[in-house]
Amino acid sequence: MKNIFKLIVASLFVSILLVACNNDADRDWTTPEASFKLYDTSLGVNNVLYETMKGNPFTIVWESIGSGEYSVTLSSKEDFSTKTQLGTSTENSLTTTIGSLNAKLLELGFSPFVSQKLYVRIEKGSEVSNVISFGVTAYPVSGPVITAPANGSTITLNSADQAAIATTITWNDYSNYGSPVTYTVEIAKKGSATFSQLGVVTGSKSLAISNKDLNNAALTVGGVANTEGEFDFRVTAKTSFSTPAIELKSSVVTAKMKPYQVDYPDFYLVGGATAIGWDAPNSQMLYKKENTSEIYTYLSPDQFRFLGQKDWNPLNYSIDDPRTDSGNRYFKTVSSNVEFGDHENMKFTGTAGIYHITINADFGVKSLTVEPSAGVWDIPNLYLVGTTNGWQAASAEQFNPVGNGVFEIIKELPVGSEFKFLAQQDWSGKEWGNIHSTGNTGYLGPNGDNNNIVLSSSTSATNFYTIRVDLKRGTYQLIPF
Repeated sequence: MKNIFKLIVASLFVSILLVACNNDADRDWTTPEASFKLYDTSLGVNNVLYETMKGNPFTIVWESIGSGEYSVTLSSKEDFSTKTQLGTSTENSLTTTIGSLNAKLLELGFSPFVSQKLYVRIEKGSEVSNVISFGVTAYPVSGPVITAPANGSTITLNSADQAAIATTITWNDYSNYGSPVTYTVEIAKKGSATFSQLGVVTGSKSLAISNKDLNNAALTVGGVANTEGEFDFRVTAKTSFSTPAIELKSSVVTAKMKPYQVDYPDFYLVGGATAIGWDAPNSQMLYKKENTSEIYTYLSPDQFRFLGQKDWNPLNYSIDDPRTDSGNRYFKTVSSNVEFGDHENMKFTGTAGIYHITINADFGVKSLTVEPSAGVWDIPNLYLVGTTNGWQAASAEQFNPVGNGVFEIIKELPVGSEFKFLAQQDWSGKEWGNIHSTGNTGYLGPNGDNNNIVLSSSTSATNFYTIRVDLKRGTYQLIPF
């Protein structure tokens, strides 16, 4: 009898273990354990929302687990794989409005007049509450409702693949316009009233944006490279079905982004106004320092443009003007002595001479300035002064004039040699130094202190070089002899 009793007890124990194991097997271990309690709530009869209720308060309450910020999170999915933030609170409750709740439901993709299940939980750091769920029916609102990106989400920009799609802005629109609708998608720095256009679509409710375009837009509206910031997105619907046209804006959705440092373009000067004419393979490259490119060079009244390479294709740059023949518009502002020319060209209208050309390639700026310089190119003589003669201007060595503003001299230059160029054998007149050098070539600048040309390393076995100066093009070369 005792043995039978022992067998019955053992059988019951095994059964309990099996049930427990089955319960563990059925459990969704990907859902976080609730560490505090969210209390149930009710929205009213049948949880049906109406536009007339939009100002009514909606309060949600939970168990307090200490100081800090709680986030009230909503989702249309039980696993919260897509979610949005209803609001935050440092207390154990949040009061908002039915209108705000309805807007969040529409962001999550809830269709008006259709009851759908809503899941709610509270998040505090890594801790979450239990989940409550209930059916709720949203009402439509006038104007678009952005459904992506989600409010409070993060968009990751990829500088390694700038042509790839960074994100797709999507929205719903429950208004009945009666005609095709044009949607304009815009971005602004969080809290700013100044928006910049991302794109325009007609008959569609989505806009895909590349890494390059979104990054450029974020920098344009005040984002800082390599620094995460918050940005507002909005969509405006417009139709000319009636007079005046109907124009409705969405509510703003905010997302985080970290813009990346832009690789600013190179600019090559070419044209009838320049020292080299329309010879693209020999076009003049401007000195580039981060977002700014510059050069001191000759210009005469004629047409010119900038290339993106020493070739006509693929990049040409012109004034940001609707008369351009292609999409290569660039300069939003230009000097008073520059105007639109034929086709994609610009036209220089000043008098012939040496000019300081400066390009600011920053997004939102994109300016071109052309200012007169004190520099000259049509001088009879040029002289070399520096460490090789003790900086004695009176004994500066004369160059050989080649013509058209070009001068040459053969000189022994030990490593560490420093020098400048003079238009006369004294310090009272014209003087040229270096604004930038790359190897044995560089860009000439006008009079100024601490802009000596320096030979930092030698590429000549004998230390002899032909120094070639082109005052018209604003450049110099050190050619091993």
